[in-house]
Amino acid sequence: MNTLPPCPACKSPYAYQSGPLLICPECAHEWTPAASADDTAPNTEREVRDANGNVLNDGDTVTVIKDLKVKGSSSVVKVGTKVKNIRLVDGDHDIDCKIDGIGPIKLKSEFVKKA
Repeated sequence: MNTLPPCPACKSPYAYQSGPLLICPECAHEWTPAASADDTAPNTEREVRDANGNVLNDGDTVTVIKDLKVKGSSSVVKVGTKVKNIRLVDGDHDIDCKIDGIGPIKLKSEFVKKA
């Protein structure tokens, strides 16, 4: 019996063939058998960079480079505010953090620089 390769995205062993494509029923990833032979898994790691082009990592300390209005509040995150222990997340706002006096907030990496 010819066994099909596992899904390159989620490593599920339940992939099935539909015409020229292989399909994963768990994550709905589709790929060609030639791509699985090359072992070209989609890149799940993405690089988050600050306004100066430095690579940011979880736990870094960053400084805000622009006054930022806090949505739903009258408070403002001022220029020069240091934010410690950031967490990188997926999405439009790629930094999850907690700012003293404001609380938990999400920031865009284009408005911070690595401290």
